[in-house]
Amino acid sequence: MSAGRESSDTATAPAEAARFRTLYGRRQGKKLRPGQQGLLETLLPKLLVPAAHSLDPRDHAAPLDLPALFGRAMPGGYWLEVGFGSGEHLVWQAERNPDVGLIGCEPYINGIAKCLAQITRGGVQNVRLFDNDARFVMAALPPASLDRVFVLFPDPWPKARHQKRRFVCRANLDRLAGLMLPGAELRLATDDPVHLPWMLEQTCLHPAFDWLAEGPADWRQRPADWPPTRYEQKMLAGRRPTFLRFRRR
Repeated sequence: MSAGRESSDTATAPAEAARFRTLYGRRQGKKLRPGQQGLLETLLPKLLVPAAHSLDPRDHAAPLDLPALFGRAMPGGYWLEVGFGSGEHLVWQAERNPDVGLIGCEPYINGIAKCLAQITRGGVQNVRLFDNDARFVMAALPPASLDRVFVLFPDPWPKARHQKRRFVCRANLDRLAGLMLPGAELRLATDDPVHLPWMLEQTCLHPAFDWLAEGPADWRQRPADWPPTRYEQKMLAGRRPTFLRFRRR
């Protein structure tokens, strides 16, 4: 995976590489079934977001044309999901919000294949996918273009030396703030008791976001339009997830 623009300037290349850290684990799990592989070869190219594998906006010839990406202007606006897993939440939202264009980013190939199968079964037309780091899409999006962003159960990177790999951090929140319209909503979720205070600290101290919680129920209870994912059903093992909602000022 490219970490940015290739440059002959040896003074800037190490600094650029140092700024890029992989925020996810493995790219592929068990061998795909023939049907899944077929979807990757036939459907994914039709839905793929044409973003360069670079964090530098200068590497993107022009910001993404979102109406062109979806074949029409979406009256409900555009939403981004960072790390959609197997796509349950992404497809659920797309089915119930057909006037919204949803962009889902996920580097895990097996998850992408499962998401494509759900898109096919549901006949969903308003989803586009990116099969790599969401930050590459964030570098390609036009400013003030997103009405909602989801970051659900990102890898907590629990070891202290890995904290710089956490997606929810000042640098990424800065990027999201520039991409989100005033009043847009940022939704975060975690089940990790160490990651939770980190997420709250990073987001509550950011000048662009207001936490929407007014009481404990606002983060303990799942909102009606926030479906459970396969990860929650299989992996939480009794742990209680926390649901966080923030508004872009």
